[in-house]
This record gives sequence, C-alpha cells and structure tokens, in this order.
Amino acid sequence: MMEKPATIALNHLLLEQDWARASLRPFAAKCVVLRLMPLPDLRLVILDSGVVAEAPSEAVADLTATIPLASLPRLLARDEAAMAQVEMVGPADLASTVQILFQELTWDAEQDLSKLFGDVLAHRIAGAARDALAWQKDAATRLAQNLSEFLAYEQPLLAQRGEADSLRHSLESLVEDCARVQDRLDQLETGTKT
Repeated sequence: MMEKPATIALNHLLLEQDWARASLRPFAAKCVVLRLMPLPDLRLVILDSGVVAEAPSEAVADLTATIPLASLPRLLARDEAAMAQVEMVGPADLASTVQILFQELTWDAEQDLSKLFGDVLAHRIAGAARDALAWQKDAATRLAQNLSEFLAYEQPLLAQRGEADSLRHSLESLVEDCARVQDRLDQLETGTKT
C-alpha cells in the first residue's frame, strides 16, 4: 500500500536529476529496505536505469536504513543531526550513496507546479509555502527559547549556564582534593606497614 506512492515520488525525483540515477546504477539489483516504524517497511530494488521499483517481500535486503519516525520531518528539512540518527546496516558504499541521496536529492516543487498552474502562479504558491514554513520554524524556535527561559528564570527547574559552570568547577576541584587526600592516606598507610 505504501510502496506505490513512495516509489512513484522517489522515481519522480530521480528522473529529474541525472547525477542521482548515475550514482545508483552501480548498485543495480540491490535491495534497499527503508524502515520507518510503525509504518510498513518500504522495500525497493535498484534498476539498471538508476530508478527504483518495489522489491518482492521475499527479497533479501542488501541495505536496511532504520529511520526514527520523530526525526523524519527534520530529515526532510535537511537537518544533519537527524541524519546521524538514521541507522544503516549493509555495505558501506551503498550506505554512503543512500545517505548522499537523503541529503542532496531535492524536489523542485515550483517547476512541477508551473506545469499545472503556469509560471507566475507557481512562483506565488511556492513563495507562500516557503513563507509559511519559515514562519513555523521561527515560531518553533521562539517557543523553545521562551520555554527554556521560563524553566531557567521564572520556574527555576533548570540551572542557568553560569550556575551550572560554577557547580561543575566546584565538583572538579572537590574530585581533585579527594584524590590528593586519598594519595596522602595511601602514603601514610604504606609508611606505617614498612
């Protein structure tokens, strides 16, 4: 059920970018499984042309990429920290190629919209979408900043940076003092036994 639209969308992106198909051609007949729990696995086989098709369910996976569901939006937004959360099991060269595709494969929505609505309207729709996404990102950033300030200053559940640094330095000093006392005790103990 999920394979058909995902395969169509992925092939649409691959057909628009020659470099992406060229990077997949050496891996023809390899099976790649994208695991996005709790959704069903997306099983793809790489074709000679560099596009993908649905792989049979009995096909053995050459590469399995497990993507945490929570990191999917950040991954789609090209957040490199989210890419670090993707676990890939399989040959390093295939994993590297899939990782590059995750990072570099882009959709030119404005070009696709222009085929439906014309260039001017497509440009306006794409601009409005970019503005809406920028607003959401800005709102999320401000919410996170306000929440951290609230927890640090209004309802002090979090330590302020200066206080945390001061506590860390005090603890480091205490550990050093304890080590010196332990060394001195060891010296006194060995001195009384001999």
